[in-house]
Amino acid sequence: MTTWGHAEDPRRRADELAALRQGLDAGMTLVDTAEMYAGGAAEELVGEAIAGRRDEVFLVGKVFPAHASREGTVIACQRSLRRLGTDRFDLYLLHWRGHVPLQETVDAFVALRTAGSIRAWGVGNFDVPDLAELLTLVGGGEVATDQVPYSPARRSIELDVLPWCTERRLAVMTYAPFDGGPLLDHPVLRTIAQRHGATPAQVVLAWILRHGRLAVLPMMRTPAEVRENAEALGVRLAPDDLLAMDDAFPRPRAPEPIVVA
Repeated sequence: MTTWGHAEDPRRRADELAALRQGLDAGMTLVDTAEMYAGGAAEELVGEAIAGRRDEVFLVGKVFPAHASREGTVIACQRSLRRLGTDRFDLYLLHWRGHVPLQETVDAFVALRTAGSIRAWGVGNFDVPDLAELLTLVGGGEVATDQVPYSPARRSIELDVLPWCTERRLAVMTYAPFDGGPLLDHPVLRTIAQRHGATPAQVVLAWILRHGRLAVLPMMRTPAEVRENAEALGVRLAPDDLLAMDDAFPRPRAPEPIVVA
């Protein structure tokens, strides 16, 4: 579960808390947040939602690129942990590449892991050249994942990032599966959804999960959205469905740079 977009409107707080708790009840135990989300308020929301349940959660956090110096990363991580009311992240990411030298960020990640503040670390929105450079750094080979945008309308990672990471057994986490929302109005998705007695959102999630090796982080702000997304696990797309989606959402002809979504 991602908390991108959470804690921005006090009127939605009760629904967002209920959604996070219901997600945990449903076995959606990966909770993704970041110091950037709502200026830290999303972390406070997560802290409230997981209070008393920390050991059930795989908690993912992110450091803002401007804070990702050797010292700044440690300070940012400790600040986030205080907001969350916990002593550790299971996975801590560089949100995207900024201007701080990568070696500084990696050094900080290694220090945080040694101290027990994080269990593993990774990156977000890295293209193959960034990943390849990362592996040349001291400690860079310890990277656990790359978190990238992926949806039927944004398939470029199939051409470069996904095969590169698969070859090196580097996990890939995906976000923005609905591409901001308008994607779900596409007539092909609606037709496939109707055929399966599903919703367009469930079709998109089933399409991503068909890979069998990708994590996906849909936005879920209400208990109803949690139920809808959880039921996507029961949708099995047929070969004809996949062909129709390939026709409607063709891969790009060449890799495209990742744009932070």
